[in-house]
Amino acid sequence: MPLVVIGLSHRSSSVVVRERFAFAEARIPDALQSLRDSGVAEEAVILSTCNRVEIYAVTPLDASGAFAALQQFLVTCHNYNDPLADELYQLSEPHSVEHLFKVASGLDSMVLGETEILGQLKKAYDLALKSGHTGGRLNKAFQRAFNVAKHIRTETNIQRGSVSVGSVAVELAEKIFSQLSERDVLVIGAGDTSEKTARALLSRGARSILVTNRSHDKAVALAADLGGRAVPFENWAAEFANIDIAISSTSAPHYILDRAKLEPLMKLRRNRPLLLIDIAVPRDIEPEVNFLENVYLYNMDDLQAIAADYLKQRQEEVARCERIIREKAQALLSPPGPREPGGIVRPAYGHE
Repeated sequence: MPLVVIGLSHRSSSVVVRERFAFAEARIPDALQSLRDSGVAEEAVILSTCNRVEIYAVTPLDASGAFAALQQFLVTCHNYNDPLADELYQLSEPHSVEHLFKVASGLDSMVLGETEILGQLKKAYDLALKSGHTGGRLNKAFQRAFNVAKHIRTETNIQRGSVSVGSVAVELAEKIFSQLSERDVLVIGAGDTSEKTARALLSRGARSILVTNRSHDKAVALAADLGGRAVPFENWAAEFANIDIAISSTSAPHYILDRAKLEPLMKLRRNRPLLLIDIAVPRDIEPEVNFLENVYLYNMDDLQAIAADYLKQRQEEVARCERIIREKAQALLSPPGPREPGGIVRPAYGHE
């Protein structure tokens, strides 16, 4: 049975479309169960991040039947009734395996060579594994993907000079404020990306960090780790009178900050510049706030455009990484070598 991939990412669709297909983590086990009960997949993993939603499936169907069924599954899950053109990509072997390896290695990321996606992929796989939705094919493919990612990081220079969402945010902040030494930062949501973005701002001299989260205990823990202060989630808007930068990354299904809420807060600020970095998918901040004077809002699509400039600097290293990935995918998909006396399998492609 082939391993196939269907999905959409920052490369194929805007954040407006991606947020419509995002899976809340708590919903994924039931979605996987439904997918397997339908007969479309024997094994499956769902990866849902701010930049991509992908289904990796081992299917008894032929490729065209599998892709049609998986697309229907996605649109039904999310009650998506608008037409889809090129937003969804569909990959079968060997391209599906090569894609998995690229994703794990950060080669398909908005920020080339970043490592956060590897942790997200491991978490998605672990969730499917513990829920009983993977088997021999996906277990082997994902374990090999993690090994390939390690090989890429240690044997190439793909991460040299690479940037993260945090460093892109720092670049934006320094363009707006020149220097960060007198700037105060509010982190809304205590996720990994917002934490790393806050650390990046601190490393460049941000004066203070405030943290708010629906789980106040998590806010307290992250604030302590960052040397900042925790704010009760119901009170975070009151802090807008004093902050200069807000990073928002919650799992809310709707906007937590809109123009009507922000406009009176800007008056309290006496219209001092405010940088808003919305790294949530679905988005946390209504795009309309950009029309307010002295408000600068950037979402994941905006950050992608900035990160794309760095991509040009490392194309030669990308080509080297892709050669490695093609070789590793071929080795995974090739049949085992002939057996030696005593039942030992002789490797077909040497050591991995």
